Amino acid sequence: MRAQPTASHYVNGRYIEDEGGAPLPVIYPATGETIATLHSATPNVLELAIEAARAAQPAWACIKPVERGRILRRAADILRARNADLARIETLDTGKAIQETLVADAPSAADCLEYFAGAVATFNGEMIDLGGPFAYTRREPLGVCVGIGAWNYPIQIAGWKSAPALAMGNAMVFKPSENTPLSALALAEIYSEAGLPDGLFNVVQGYGDVGAGLVGHDVVAKVSVTGSVPTGRKVLSLAGSKMKHATMELGGKSPLIVFDDADLENAIGGAMLGNFYSSGQICSNGTRVFVQAGLHDRFVERLVERTKKIRIGDPLDPETQMGPLVNKAQQDKVVSYIEAGKQDGAQLACGGHVPSLQGFDGGCFIEPTVFTGVTDNMRIAREEIFGPVMSVLKFDGEDEVIERANDTEFGLAAGVFTRDLPRAHRVIAELQAGTCWINAYNLTPVEMPFGGVKQSGIGRENSLAALALYSQLKAVYVETGDVAAPY
Repeated sequence: MRAQPTASHYVNGRYIEDEGGAPLPVIYPATGETIATLHSATPNVLELAIEAARAAQPAWACIKPVERGRILRRAADILRARNADLARIETLDTGKAIQETLVADAPSAADCLEYFAGAVATFNGEMIDLGGPFAYTRREPLGVCVGIGAWNYPIQIAGWKSAPALAMGNAMVFKPSENTPLSALALAEIYSEAGLPDGLFNVVQGYGDVGAGLVGHDVVAKVSVTGSVPTGRKVLSLAGSKMKHATMELGGKSPLIVFDDADLENAIGGAMLGNFYSSGQICSNGTRVFVQAGLHDRFVERLVERTKKIRIGDPLDPETQMGPLVNKAQQDKVVSYIEAGKQDGAQLACGGHVPSLQGFDGGCFIEPTVFTGVTDNMRIAREEIFGPVMSVLKFDGEDEVIERANDTEFGLAAGVFTRDLPRAHRVIAELQAGTCWINAYNLTPVEMPFGGVKQSGIGRENSLAALALYSQLKAVYVETGDVAAPY
């Protein structure tokens, strides 16, 4: 089973290879098998990519926004037409179940390209009447932008970053995660096929040193990162030292609050989606599930019953509901957190083991895990695990749960389940989180901004907010009369 692309990097409209870079093995998480071997970008490859972007961007910025949009729309159509192949690549790369990648990965990228293809033509400056004289503003592209992706949603993240950047007239150099390098190359091919001029979307592979080389390059005007908080801090420090624009979409330890009047099945479904989808490897997951005392016991009983029915196995089997974690290191990390939960006194309600699956002995699987009796000071309730581990915490009243939910350095997401909509809006207004849901969880339509507060990042992905963050505002004053000067 192999998924070897033509070469490691895609620069200026073609694949290029430089085997002088460090080897970058691509491991299928379900078996531990190496399915491709790429190479990290050398300094020469980085320079070629940045120079290609710098050279191509000015002409692209001069094209009418609606014409840029047509190319993005064609790329969206190709993404949808090739969804089955792209889903397979994403499953081989990430280990996520094919039933997920068919609906949540390339389709999400296609939705993003389609949205920005249409939105950019209406995203303009404004005219300001000054009573004779007037002023106007222009939305202008930043130039060369860098996108740095994470391994949980590789092609989605590549689409979320490149679509608004390209729509606004920028060029982008994109570095996927070294763990999941394949689908960004497929997206680059699709952009070229859709008519995107060479040099505007380049993909370079590599480890942290490659990302640092891109972020620190003098030509680069903006960097957008999806990743962990420690990674975000390092990147933002480097970008800030050079006065570059930055968007940071980082980790979280998000609260999901279930009041005792909530619809039980919907609340449990939301909690399961917010903990077990993509094997729990989603930054916005609601991993602290606060359940009001009056509903707590029924919630846990039914939650455990439904969780035990989750089908784990071959991620290429359409019936499989949960695949492995992305690699052995992540599996070991999650196992260590499960042990920490036990040692701290939490009760293991279900899961918590590495399953034995015939034919997948080298896979990085972990059972979906539910802890009850969790208290706020336990590690599993304070630190981001990034795996299928749910902590259930009991609460009594509204003011209490708001205070406890906000007692974290993170602020990416939050959710509330209740039939009392005034209470839902009241609680959401008090929660310190950038992306929130009422009676739902982890739905991220491209029309809605996505991002966090506090240590979970700055800036927003998606919506018109992303176009604003990939542009700079120029103000122009126009005098219609004489200049009044005292000289």
